[in-house]
Amino acid sequence: MTTTLWILVGVILGLIILSGFFSGSETALTAASRARIFSLQKAGDQRANLVTLLINRRDQLISALLFANNLVNILASVLATSLFLKLFGEAGIVYATVVMTLVVVIFAEVLPKFWAISDPDKFSLVVASPLRMIVLAISPLSNLIMKLVRSLLRLFGIKFEEGNQLLSAHEELRGTVEVLHQDGAVFKDDRDRLGGLLDLQDMEVSDVMIHRTNMVSINADDSPEDIVKQILNSPYTRLPVWREESENIIGVVHSKDFLRAIAGGAKDISSLNIMNIASQPWFVPETTALQYQLNAFLRRKSHFALVVDEYGEVEGLVTLEDILEEIVGQIADEHDIDMQGLESQADGSIIVDGSMPVRDLNRALDWNLPDEEATTIAGLVIHEVKMIPDEKQTFTFYGKRFVVAAREKNRITRLQIRNLGN
Repeated sequence: MTTTLWILVGVILGLIILSGFFSGSETALTAASRARIFSLQKAGDQRANLVTLLINRRDQLISALLFANNLVNILASVLATSLFLKLFGEAGIVYATVVMTLVVVIFAEVLPKFWAISDPDKFSLVVASPLRMIVLAISPLSNLIMKLVRSLLRLFGIKFEEGNQLLSAHEELRGTVEVLHQDGAVFKDDRDRLGGLLDLQDMEVSDVMIHRTNMVSINADDSPEDIVKQILNSPYTRLPVWREESENIIGVVHSKDFLRAIAGGAKDISSLNIMNIASQPWFVPETTALQYQLNAFLRRKSHFALVVDEYGEVEGLVTLEDILEEIVGQIADEHDIDMQGLESQADGSIIVDGSMPVRDLNRALDWNLPDEEATTIAGLVIHEVKMIPDEKQTFTFYGKRFVVAAREKNRITRLQIRNLGN
């Protein structure tokens, strides 16, 4: 071959190498761990700063890389076709198509992408500096192309504005934890705790509160002797105090404050007035986000709040422990009443209390029953069947068979559930 042809071969090889650089860079910067890059950035690595800058402008980066990669691939293919035509005549078109397809796929796509994905963080740091200059040089043209693309998408009713992310930070973190759990790198309990923490912003106080029908409270008009017995027999430290009707909460008594009053020199327990010991109740709306309520508990240094609906009627109560249990799971001590409400049966089914929260059941059995429309498992059944079922009625949905084991008036108290996936 003449010197001109060798130069042409060299140019083609250079374009293939450049194409591989663009392909590997795109893969590396897409797969790079932002957490590790951030750690390097905090340690003073200037290359990490460039990587972060490129990742934060991902739409500009991708458009520039796609434009540059397609440009060099097309140019390499044109030059290769010209070379093969000179060497083999008309048959050179066929040879050029076969050879360039193999070369581009192997050396410009697959090989650099596999290389990049093997260590994306290191690859990103290496290519960050030259890639930054290339993106700056191409960005005016790539930005023009992106504007044209967005205009065309709007014609079809598709809106994709600059800076939009397909996944929120919470969703991305949740997905990462789930993948790591499936790979065995994160244990189920750790996954549940991280998931519970991320769920706080999506849940409301009404999702975790103790309903008023299950509240343990004290009648302010009871005798001091009866009140002492009620406080001593209760597993709870803080108890609502009501008068005239149970929904009329007028205070909250702390058992330790009550004991202090007795130890403070009261000669006759019958002379104690519980309202002199009780603190003012704190009412919060049932629609309050759990994340906000947790911060409010910490800010006020309080552990207890009463939950009211939009009309101001008491719906239940929520404690700091209720919210923490959404993160770490059930917290129990030697005075707690067993509220598990779940019994395994010999036939593989389970018996659960109708009042058991769907989230607790999912966490205990690693199920995925929806909890958006109903908080309790009984509520989920009623929501799905659109009626209050009778005892022994059977329903099948979400891969489970539900049998109404017991019902009291309009409440489903016990359910038998069999996982049909087993």
